[in-house]
Amino acid sequence: MLQTFANLLAQSPAPTTQPTSPGPNPMFIGLIVCFGIFYFVMIRGNRKQKQERANLLDNLAKNDRVMTIGGLLGTIVTVRDQEVVLKVDESTNTKVTFLKSSIQRVITDGDLSTPEK
Repeated sequence: MLQTFANLLAQSPAPTTQPTSPGPNPMFIGLIVCFGIFYFVMIRGNRKQKQERANLLDNLAKNDRVMTIGGLLGTIVTVRDQEVVLKVDESTNTKVTFLKSSIQRVITDGDLSTPEK
């Protein structure tokens, strides 16, 4: 019995041949397509978003109404290289200095309106 088992193990299976494709491997093409989609969705989208933010910060001007990343609303009094002075309270004339990078967005007339019921 042991002899029969050894004979079965000693026999090699019949060689199998795989058909060869004349062109590039389809798996390789799929990998390239996935990388292309990844590039356009992730890398190019982030680059575009950074450029829009840089344009926003470069175009800040006096009397623009802005919102900071902390949610503070104010009107720009002075714009310097890296700083912005905001007037946050009209009645007490309170002014606060922020870094330009802390400005999240410029507020237009319709941005903070309450929704109609």
